[in-house]
Amino acid sequence: MTLTAQTAPVTVRRARTSDVQYIRELVAPLADERVLIAKEAVAYYEGLQEFRIAQDAEGNVIGCGALHVMWEDLAEVRTLATHRDWRGRGVGHLLLEQLLADAVEIGVSRVFCLTFEVDFFQRHGFEVMENQSAVDPQVYSELLRSQDEGVAEFLDLARVKPNTLGNTRMIRTVRG
Repeated sequence: MTLTAQTAPVTVRRARTSDVQYIRELVAPLADERVLIAKEAVAYYEGLQEFRIAQDAEGNVIGCGALHVMWEDLAEVRTLATHRDWRGRGVGHLLLEQLLADAVEIGVSRVFCLTFEVDFFQRHGFEVMENQSAVDPQVYSELLRSQDEGVAEFLDLARVKPNTLGNTRMIRTVRG
């Protein structure tokens, strides 16, 4: 998919193994600012099929984002990052729109995020989650069995509180 991010052509595509180094480079400054959590390279390789990459007309990787399925009707936007020189130019928008389209394509109806960028996600139809009513109690008990940190963050479990301090839990319905 090639679109224009405020006058510059940007292509959004599925990630490849050669992109992991660039994903890590995009995440590093945001991890230093405690906006994102850096992961080991192996974690990015394991989740590579979840990632989309934004690249400029010269093929430079300028952004990334992932969609992680948590349950039948629920997925999480993860690791949405844009190169600092491209922030505010629509790259994050293009990536998020692609991830939401991916959610619809695979049958997910709700997308969650844990973010400091509340205004950005609100502009894209996300709402602040007020309570745990986002999942049925039976599904909640099933999700408790997950070892995934993102699921623990969604459930607002005490063990992940140090990772989520100051973040806002948001959700959006992407199809009826």
